[in-house]
Amino acid sequence: MTEPVEARHPAVVARSPAVSPDIVVLIAGITAALHVGKLPPAIPALQQALGISLVQSGFLLSLVQLAGMLGGLMISLLADSAGLRRSIMAGLGLLTVASLAGGWAQSGEALLWLRALEGLGFLLVTLSAPALIRQLVAPENLSLRLGWWSCYMGLGMGSALLLAPWILDTLGWQAWWWLLAALTAVVLGTVWRSVPADSTHQSGVRPALGHMLARLWTTLSHSGPWYLGITFAMYAGQWLSVVGFLPSIYTQAGISGTRLGVLTALVALVNAAGNAVAGRLMHRGIPPIHLLTTGFLCMALCAFLAFSNWTGSPVLKYLAVLMFSGIGGIVPASLFALSVQVAPDRHTIPTTVGWMLQFSALGQFVAPPAFATLVAWAGGWQWSWTLSLVTSAAGLGFALLTVRKTATH
Repeated sequence: MTEPVEARHPAVVARSPAVSPDIVVLIAGITAALHVGKLPPAIPALQQALGISLVQSGFLLSLVQLAGMLGGLMISLLADSAGLRRSIMAGLGLLTVASLAGGWAQSGEALLWLRALEGLGFLLVTLSAPALIRQLVAPENLSLRLGWWSCYMGLGMGSALLLAPWILDTLGWQAWWWLLAALTAVVLGTVWRSVPADSTHQSGVRPALGHMLARLWTTLSHSGPWYLGITFAMYAGQWLSVVGFLPSIYTQAGISGTRLGVLTALVALVNAAGNAVAGRLMHRGIPPIHLLTTGFLCMALCAFLAFSNWTGSPVLKYLAVLMFSGIGGIVPASLFALSVQVAPDRHTIPTTVGWMLQFSALGQFVAPPAFATLVAWAGGWQWSWTLSLVTSAAGLGFALLTVRKTATH
């Protein structure tokens, strides 16, 4: 049974914070996503200031996922053992330090290493937050709160894309890095003040290494978590590639300033809306596989409309990008819902989610450089839709395998 919040941290209850702890955790996730979204609008400025190529820009986009790709599952186990609140605070601390140091970077290589460190901080926050939300909210509110949580990436990316053009034009890319470092430090202090301390830390209980390895083996010895993870990778990789390079595409087209910020931010924000809509639809009984099929088919079609030479209208291309992100947003919410059903047992739900997010990081690590390489080879974006077609087809195939696995689970 989950220990009451009052018993775990009476001081927090006495203070009666204006913002509930689970909302503070959500804000921490959005703040972490800001660091993913801070880079795309800054790519043109970084190319000019540091001489970064398009392919190097792809690696800058993807390196934030390096830690998750190499060890998302193990980090999720260690975070659970060390304490979820402490892990979120550690992640926010890493993001603060790396972003502060990034403002002084004098080369693309230095920024790449700091981007990898930011990835570790991002991972600590986003792997720990869903489990902590489960502890903080009543069971009848859990579905709603987790639905809100699934919007963190779209909200964080969208906010960064909206704010960045004005700050970059006014203060420069270094100030943009430093401002986010300051904001993250403030959120870190808010988590420390408002979120109850970890009960495992207070009681001195730590899961034994053997128990952790047993959960790991149980998760990886079943095919369902593998199918689920590959499906998420196929979605996340193409979404980050399209949204991540969008500011560069529009800058090359002569769009800048506030107009650039609004256009690109809206693409990320409709993704958050898609997540929220998916939660409502599943609550009304729509099967996740119907949502996954719709999402992947729409992403493939809309990528074709947005980037191929068959459509010349800029308005139609932009609407296609909006639909790519918005309707595509029903995919991650559906996969988070399926993760509970795919997990071998209730004790392996965190490791199943961790494995899924590790594959998500793999997709986001591989896809942006792959898109950039294709664009550099083709001399433009007109063939980039083919990668979206391939990843959408693979994602849909593994989604069907995942749902078939839940039917026999």
